[in-house]
Amino acid sequence: MNLYEISKMGVNVTLAVGINDLMEWQKETIEKTKRELEEAIISDKTETYLSPKQVSQMLNVNLTTLWRWNKRGYLVHIEFGGLRRYRMSDVKSLMNGRRVK
Repeated sequence: MNLYEISKMGVNVTLAVGINDLMEWQKETIEKTKRELEEAIISDKTETYLSPKQVSQMLNVNLTTLWRWNKRGYLVHIEFGGLRRYRMSDVKSLMNGRRVK
């Protein structure tokens, strides 16, 4: 039985832990946290592109509103391959109340 399983049992237990075991646990916890943070940072830096329909659903606005926002520079789309797309980072900024660059 590991510590996680013991903690799930909901009983109050006193454990004697050796210093080497405690240091190994600390090292494993730090490494796991580091990996999780690196993955989160990498996934945030990977830009995704949304279709106008996806953005209108996310923001609960009409496609005409997106067209008007693009004309005014409020939320500008990009075009590639003949398709209009919006940067997810721009949409998130707008949703968080920040002005899109």
